[in-house]
Amino acid sequence: MPKSIHRPEHAQLVSLLRELRLRAGLTQAALARKLKRPQTFVSTVERGLVRQDFLQLRDWCARCGTSVSALSDEFEVRLKEAKKASRRAGAQLSS
Repeated sequence: MPKSIHRPEHAQLVSLLRELRLRAGLTQAALARKLKRPQTFVSTVERGLVRQDFLQLRDWCARCGTSVSALSDEFEVRLKEAKKASRRAGAQLSS
């Protein structure tokens, strides 16, 4: 099994984390201040270069005004949508 940062699901998670920040009206610098981390940390996460553990995800969510459970729910919906889109694309290629 490949490391999680090399899996397609990781790209979905990274995209969602960035969207959470933007929905909260936060710049990378503002979120970094709330997390007590440098701005480069937020950038590195959003570029998908590092993986976050559960507690880091929880902190990110809290600072963006949401919960890990809401993140998880939205993440699962996106994965299902991506899988459906992939199947549709495969069906179009074979026809």
